[in-house]
Amino acid sequence: MKRREIFEKNMNHEETGYVLVDLGKHIGSIHKFGYDRLKKIMPEIEFEKENQILDRMAQTVVLNEDLLKEWDIDFRWLHPNINALMTDVSDTIYEDMWGVGFKAVEDYWAPEYSPMSKWEEEDFDKLESYNWPDPNDPRLFDGMNTYAEDLYKNTDYIIGADGLKNGLLMTALQMRGYEQFMMDLSEEPEFVEALLDKILDITKKMWTNYLKDVKEYVQIVYLTDDYGTQTSMLISPNAFREWIQPRNKELIDHIKGIAPHVKIMFHTDGSILPILDDLIESGVDILNPVQTSTEGLHDTVALKEKYGDRICFHGAIDVQKVLPNGTPESIKEEVRKRMLELGSNGGYICAACHNIGHDINEENIKAMYEAAKEFKTTLFKA
Repeated sequence: MKRREIFEKNMNHEETGYVLVDLGKHIGSIHKFGYDRLKKIMPEIEFEKENQILDRMAQTVVLNEDLLKEWDIDFRWLHPNINALMTDVSDTIYEDMWGVGFKAVEDYWAPEYSPMSKWEEEDFDKLESYNWPDPNDPRLFDGMNTYAEDLYKNTDYIIGADGLKNGLLMTALQMRGYEQFMMDLSEEPEFVEALLDKILDITKKMWTNYLKDVKEYVQIVYLTDDYGTQTSMLISPNAFREWIQPRNKELIDHIKGIAPHVKIMFHTDGSILPILDDLIESGVDILNPVQTSTEGLHDTVALKEKYGDRICFHGAIDVQKVLPNGTPESIKEEVRKRMLELGSNGGYICAACHNIGHDINEENIKAMYEAAKEFKTTLFKA
């Protein structure tokens, strides 16, 4: 079977004898320091001399095509050029498309300031006149149609529309400031509603433009937000259901209205088991990342038994403890374990559960993807 056929069967929870493997998207690539070390132990790959930064905040890179082929990666991702909508304020600070300031901190960029953090009630009328990102900016999706068409016609890779990194909650938190937005939820509900609706409206317009020229070529759309900490929800399940869930559903309905055939993969870090049913109800087809180091997601057998007929899973190879601290042998066994526990009857895409940080040594990165390549066709029978 071709990869796209395997993908469809996997999404329908059918056994194919093949576990799909992914790498190379926003929130799913390799930090530039680790990538540079990886180059030194893989001389058979003709790497580019200069890294192309994929995610400026996380400092992950666009991966070499020959490397993806060497590890038999089943996905190729279309990357919107969100870096083009960023503004350099100084050598050490940039603003993203929403006006949030980020500061260089050794190996990545961290949020530095929030443009609406000082707003008082009398400032809320400025919301409409704020300098919002232009969803029609031609730089965002320039050249994407040609690349997507080439992939679709000349390869069997599963083609994904990589994320815009503008989840409703995280964008609002960063624009308003975490503490202030949390207070707004109870003290300024009308402002919260207006802010979230504005972010949603712009995001829907961006996805309209994004999919306009590539919808016939892509099989998967990647949405990102964050709702969990290591041990609990970032906001309560009830607050999520009141403020975020209806808008997520509206966004997903909008995307599937444009491209009914696509599957929605949704990224949220942390311990999000209390809202997994809600995500399913909103139209999420694939949960990313199955962060097994967090409360409620470590038992992938139980996760598969309870939810495996309603949603598919992506990730599960831990980047907090397993990949940084393991040996190549233990990492190989971890890959085998997660594939076996999540991959029966389809419904699993093997990947690291987040970006592969510079604290993960190059031998362990290589061990993970060599193990995935070895096991993807040997653990199950169609």
